[in-house]
Formats: sequence, C-alpha cells, structure tokens
Amino acid sequence: MKILLTIHHHLDPNTGAPGATLQLGQEYQKLGHQVFYYSFDHLPHYLSGKIKSVIFPYFLAHYLSKLSTPIDIIDASTGDAWFWGKVSSYQHNNHPLLVTRSHGLEHTVHHAFLKEVQTGRQHSSWKYRFYHGGFRLWEVANSLRGADLVFLLNHDDLEYAVTNLSIKREKTHIVTNGISESFLGLKFETSPLSSPSKISIVQVGSYIPRKGINYGVPALNTILKRYPQVQVSFLGTGCSPAQVHQDFDEAVRDRVQVIPHYSNDTLPTLLQGHQIKLLPSLSEGLGLVLLEAMACGLTPIATNVSGPKEIIRDGENGLLVPPYDSHAIINAIKQLITDSSYLKQLRDNAYATAQNYSWSRIAHHSITLYKQGLAKKQKIYNSNNYNT
Repeated sequence: MKILLTIHHHLDPNTGAPGATLQLGQEYQKLGHQVFYYSFDHLPHYLSGKIKSVIFPYFLAHYLSKLSTPIDIIDASTGDAWFWGKVSSYQHNNHPLLVTRSHGLEHTVHHAFLKEVQTGRQHSSWKYRFYHGGFRLWEVANSLRGADLVFLLNHDDLEYAVTNLSIKREKTHIVTNGISESFLGLKFETSPLSSPSKISIVQVGSYIPRKGINYGVPALNTILKRYPQVQVSFLGTGCSPAQVHQDFDEAVRDRVQVIPHYSNDTLPTLLQGHQIKLLPSLSEGLGLVLLEAMACGLTPIATNVSGPKEIIRDGENGLLVPPYDSHAIINAIKQLITDSSYLKQLRDNAYATAQNYSWSRIAHHSITLYKQGLAKKQKIYNSNNYNT
C-alpha cells in the first residue's frame, strides 16, 4: 500500500508525536509499504509555527489535490485533513481511505487547562479562547467526523469522541503508540536497595504547566528536604537549568540536575542510575516517555489521567496518584524510597509491561485496520453503484 502520514509539526525524531509518526512510518516500510510524509517541513520556512498551525489543513488539501501518485491511505493527525475531506470528491472509488489519528485528544487537554484557569494557576487569553479553545477544537471534531477510521490512544478519549463529538463508535479504534527496538530487551539491575542508598527520580518532558510542574515540583522539593539520599533529574525541559532551579529551595538545588535537550537514542544512558519515573501530567494521551522509562527499569509514579492509567496497574507495575495533588505525589515517593523490596517488585513488573509496546506490533495492527477499512469502503461503493 501507499501510505501518507501527516503531522502538524516538524518531523523531529526526538519529539513526541512527530517521533511516533516517523517510527510508525519506518515499521510500515519494513512491511513492504511505500510511505510518504507531509508536515511543517513542507510549508514555507519563513512562516512562524503559529501561522503554520493555522494554515496547515489548507496547504495539505492543496498538496493532496496535486498528487500525481495515487495514495491508498491518508493517515492524518487530528485537525489536519478536515478541509480536504470537505472539498474533495469523497464518494469516488479511487478516493484514499481517510484515517484521523489522535496523539492525545485536544479536547481533553483543553478541559485540563480550563481547570487550571479556574484555580488561578493559568490565564486564558483571548487568543487562546479564539483559536486553541475554539476554532482548533472545531477543526479536530470535524476531522474526526469526516474520517473513515478514527484511531485514539486511550479509552477515555474514545468515549469522549463518541459521546460528546458524535463520532460513530463503529469507526473508532484504540491504537496506541510504541517504543523503538532500541528500548526493548534492555538489561538493568534491580537488586534491593538498602535504606540509605541513593535514590534518583527523573521527570522527562517539557517544563510546562500541562506536565504538572505546579504539583510535581512542590512534592519533589519536600522530598529532597526530607531525604538527603534523594536526587532529581529533569530531562528535555526545553528551558534553562536556572528556570527549574529557581523553583527549588536553594539548599537542595545541588541535587537537581537539568538537561534541557537530549536525543532519544541517548535516553537509556541518561536514565541509568534512576529508579523512579515521575509523570504528574494534567492530561496525557498515552505517555511515550513513561513507556520508555519503564523499558529502562524505572518504576512509574503517574497521575491517574487517560493515558497513564491505560498502562499502569496501580500497585502492580507502578503507582497512580490523583492529578492536581502534591501530597499524593509525596506519599507515593515515600512509599517507594522507604520500601526497597516493593520498589524492586514494581520495577520488574514495569519493565515486563513495556516489552508489549513494540512499534512492530502496532504497525501490524494499524495495517489490519487499514485493510478492513478499505474493504468496507469498496463494499459501500459497490452497493451504491448497484442501487443506482
């Protein structure tokens, strides 16, 4: 099959959704399919990221209208292909199967943001209300409604799409993201730690409110002050170490390591010596870095939001805590750093869980759904022609 993957970002292998798109495309190629990409990299370079976000659906529609090579599958991230779906000759038999793939439903992110606004921790500008909280959500909903198939990362997003956005349940499917082969089968040491041993906690991802820094940082600050054997690392913050350090008491800053950027292939090395992965996100489609850390033998502590609760079985392969709750994070960390046997047990189980999330398995699943969608589309087309 000829498959076009679209994403409204630059194709950077070291970032979440774009990296997932590239990994999926590589697996498709291994299976013998032809893969094409359309992303911000195809738009004029002089445009800002915000402008590219707004105009991307229209540039994609133009690109698709000019294609000389027939495409079998258009697998587009949410909001990308809504305009093309409306203006194209959709009923033609040679029309590609249109798939809308969510990397985390924007409506879920929006509701988490509004809750922060209500508490006064965030401010909603008129620009946000007009675009991200308005037109963008309309685009996403229309891209879901106009698709032949809808792929979502978790069951909460699926139920929201069906119940609140009137998406037909029969065309929705749970299709998760995965981790690369370099993260599978890694060896790690989980010998029980004696009480005074050093404990290292890591948080991976952007240092932004949606990732829960307003709740995770106070918890970590408290833990560092109480337990001198604990160290904390922040990886991939996208900001300077000084910005992170200013949120911690001066007395503990020497035990807070900050690495603003890293290459994904170096993550296993960076995670060596860490035992606990903290993910205090307020919304999360799945949590790729969560799976990657689990594959490196770290016990996850994550908020009980849509994505992480698909992966973590509380008390078996990690700990789930309520979002917006610093005290719950403190208690979860204390539970692990004071019980080395329990920490080892969860680390072993987390590692085993992560081995089930290979991109190869996910690619095979997606291809099966593509084929089923194409067969159904052909059947409907034949039926319509017969009736006319």
